[in-house]
Amino acid sequence: MGKIVVIGSSNTDLITTVKNFPAAGETIVGKSFLQVMGGKGANQAVAAHKLGGNVKFVTCLGTDANGQNTLKYFREIGLDVSSALLVDEAPSGTAIILVDENGENCIVVTPGSNHLLLPNHIHKIEDDIAACDRVLMQMEIPYETIKTVCEFAYKQRKTIMLNVAPACRLDEELLKMIDILIVNETEAETISGEKMIEIGEEAIVDKLLDLGVQTVVLTLGKQGCLMKNDKEFYSIPAFSVKAIDTTAAGDTFCGALAAGLTRGVGWEQALKFATAASAICVTRMGAQPSIPTEKEVNEFLNKNTNIN
Repeated sequence: MGKIVVIGSSNTDLITTVKNFPAAGETIVGKSFLQVMGGKGANQAVAAHKLGGNVKFVTCLGTDANGQNTLKYFREIGLDVSSALLVDEAPSGTAIILVDENGENCIVVTPGSNHLLLPNHIHKIEDDIAACDRVLMQMEIPYETIKTVCEFAYKQRKTIMLNVAPACRLDEELLKMIDILIVNETEAETISGEKMIEIGEEAIVDKLLDLGVQTVVLTLGKQGCLMKNDKEFYSIPAFSVKAIDTTAAGDTFCGALAAGLTRGVGWEQALKFATAASAICVTRMGAQPSIPTEKEVNEFLNKNTNIN
């Protein structure tokens, strides 16, 4: 099996469930509290790992208790973090997450050490990138780091997957190096400068392809996802489940997609696998605790083959 290198953020998530989100100046009483591991990079790395991928995760953590606990957790679940960076200059990243009774979330991220994952560390782990089949990244680490990774991976002819979350503009040079761009509606609109409600889903995907990206995957929440490149087009419907917490649903999708494609399955099968993984994810609380295993996703697909 091919190797996946995930480069990105890692946070400690502090989750409180509430009936409704508070208004400005309002104090409310939470229903429950949970502390778990999170961060988009870590979520995607753990997802790809649990869903059958051969994964190395490159991140930056503080030497504080959160950082030490996070490293211990990754090692316990068998995730390779041998190229992670530990720093004294900043605390490990944190995220404060409110989840309402409809399963929607509101998140405040304090990046901390994630912003110290800089290009100089990437130069030190070039052998890891050279030895992998694909690189998966998100936007919770410095833009200059993402560009440095892309430039090296592109020269090495590695498959580059970029999930543009949180949403931000990307320069033309970077876009042309991306093999697979994974975006939701907001992210697609930010990059393309177009409104999906005005031009439609496929048209906004075409705008992104015109910018130089090889393949675009547009995630649409309860409506499923679209995938398009110059040879293939798929529209995959979502599975109907009761959402408890949508945290990490998109990250689970990305990790599952990377794992599926690296196994060599076709686009349609990989997209269905990723859609099923994210469906299971939203039925559970927390980021990484909600990520299913490969066995769970396959069992879910066997039961729901004719339902989605």
